[in-house]
Amino acid sequence: MLMTGAQAIVKCLIKEGVDTVFGYPGGTILPLYDALYGSPVRHVLTVHEQGAAHAADGYARASGQAGVCIATSGPGATNLVTGLAAAFMDSVPVVAITGQVQTSLIGRDAFQEIDITGITMPITKHNFLVKDISKLTDTLRRAFSIARSGRPGPVLVDIPRDIQANTHDFSDLETEYSRQSLVRQSPDLPALISKAAAAVSAAERPVIIAGGGCINASAGQALAKFSEQCALPVVTTLMGIGALPGRHPNLLGMTGLHGLKQANHAVHAADVLIVTGSRFNDRVTGDRARYAAGKTIIHIDIDPAEVHKNVDAAVPLVGEMNGILTALTREVVPGDLSAWWATIRDWQAACQLPVSEDELSAAGVMAALNTQLAGEDVIYVTDVGQHQMWAAQDLKVNSQRGFLTSGGLGAMGFGLPAALGAQMARPDKRVIHIVGDGSLKMTGCELYTVAAERLPIISIVINNQSLGMVRQLQHCFFEKRYSASLLPAPMDFTAFAGAFGIPAAVANTPDEFSQILKTAWERQGPSLLVANIATQDLVIPMIAPGGAMDSYVDI
Repeated sequence: MLMTGAQAIVKCLIKEGVDTVFGYPGGTILPLYDALYGSPVRHVLTVHEQGAAHAADGYARASGQAGVCIATSGPGATNLVTGLAAAFMDSVPVVAITGQVQTSLIGRDAFQEIDITGITMPITKHNFLVKDISKLTDTLRRAFSIARSGRPGPVLVDIPRDIQANTHDFSDLETEYSRQSLVRQSPDLPALISKAAAAVSAAERPVIIAGGGCINASAGQALAKFSEQCALPVVTTLMGIGALPGRHPNLLGMTGLHGLKQANHAVHAADVLIVTGSRFNDRVTGDRARYAAGKTIIHIDIDPAEVHKNVDAAVPLVGEMNGILTALTREVVPGDLSAWWATIRDWQAACQLPVSEDELSAAGVMAALNTQLAGEDVIYVTDVGQHQMWAAQDLKVNSQRGFLTSGGLGAMGFGLPAALGAQMARPDKRVIHIVGDGSLKMTGCELYTVAAERLPIISIVINNQSLGMVRQLQHCFFEKRYSASLLPAPMDFTAFAGAFGIPAAVANTPDEFSQILKTAWERQGPSLLVANIATQDLVIPMIAPGGAMDSYVDI
């Protein structure tokens, strides 16, 4: 089958089931763009390559399939770096295809030549530079397999312009190949599962921690059955939100730095922790020694490198999440946890915070979303900062892959492009994008892409005229010296949205916000809503740096 390398790339994308790619053209990638012209693969032109990377990430998180982004060499490729790092830290399958100068110019400092494989080596699961056209299609197959297999992650394939433009007999494209991924597991897994089941059966204060790996494994049903059959309370990490429906009676909410107090109290007091797909990030554990003290920790993860990395596990269970949870459910003998649940219910009652009916707050925005969109099929996508934590604390997320956020990297600017990627992946759902005024200024021009693609995304700007989380840290730890964190010059977000032809509205009270949300929901196209809140509002609670799960900053 004689064709150009670029045509072969498109054929590979189609065989991998790719229907949408995100990118930005340039000289060294133009042969691929020419091959995309008229092909069944839909190309979405973003405003910036960072937007393409985050959009591919959002597409992958929302769909469970690999997202694809494309960029030219030099600055095009380097502009993907933040997006690839975000995908890497959150274990998201993304395949990035970059153009490179022709092979004869590599290493000669040619125009827009950058060693992008060297740059991205620490932030990709693997990367390739294709210098032999006969290896092109096999390399792309391997890239998709690596991105999807085991613990997912981003893979970059750098392809010189001449490899794209030259012709070759790609007969291998006619052969079928398996997409099965290999899953590593503990060699003595059945015995370890029995050991874990015995520990859970004997526990007086057990807690399940659902991490992002639970979402990646689509293990929500197995998690729910395990929790319900054994009467086990569940807390989530930031990345695990949605593993159980937001109104599930066994769900205590998010744990960690800004976790709900009842969730943190339960983790602190637990005698057995069943940790599903969490890497024990520092924002989840606080002081790791005190976090693990007096607990039997059962760590379930697909990646053996995570076991014992941050916290030692008494019972490490490396393997496929659904199978392990199903086996535990079968082997655990449920005990009497009524006293434990009574304590938890007391914490829940004592830790409820009232929401003002007079002044608009972020909590009020989340309450309105919970009430007005109850029963609707939505995906929440947040940016990074205070608004992210308020959303994580208060939103009732009712589906797996229903809460997308940049957790490990915490990349401001993630939200809007990830939202457009998620909306394109799931046109059957409505995407609600929640963003701070600082974050929107970073990648807000992707509203142009939202408008161009006629995506019905509702963007909600939590506007406190500050870099809220930076200001909060300065408030708590730098004697209220607000250095470079206040944004006193007002920005007309409605005019900004209007420049892209997107309707916008502003709310200053809870009633106004409820009304503009209703109007936006009824509109079929995109909308931008501005919720003006007080600059002084802080995210509470907040764990003291290096403290235990029950030690809080006095704010």
